[in-house]
Amino acid sequence: MKNPSAGAKRVLVVEDEPSITEVCLRTLNREGFAVDTAANGVEAEDKIQGKDYDLVLIDIKTPEMNGKDLYHYITEKHPSLVNRVVFTTGDTMSGDTQSFLRQSGRPFLPKPFTPDELIKIVTENLRH
Repeated sequence: MKNPSAGAKRVLVVEDEPSITEVCLRTLNREGFAVDTAANGVEAEDKIQGKDYDLVLIDIKTPEMNGKDLYHYITEKHPSLVNRVVFTTGDTMSGDTQSFLRQSGRPFLPKPFTPDELIKIVTENLRH
């Protein structure tokens, strides 16, 4: 088990499903990442204002403020973070979600996903 250190890459997981949040937290911590979580975009905004993140993993459908609105907030207020966003979604079939993902140009991880798939997309996107 790798321990997050002061030099660890910091990841913010924005997810409203506790079981998925827990999988992300355990998996990424085990890989040595420093992980914060937020249940929605409103919580994520507060965290983004207070810390620098190397990657933000955003569920597109969260209550209060969804992932699309959070992405627009990041685009406007934290443009240096835009290229460090990865989306998750269980809704890859709706035209609205497909259109948004195409327009954003950001990678996404369809739910359900495995810990190995999570590690792969996070590490690939941290290399860029």
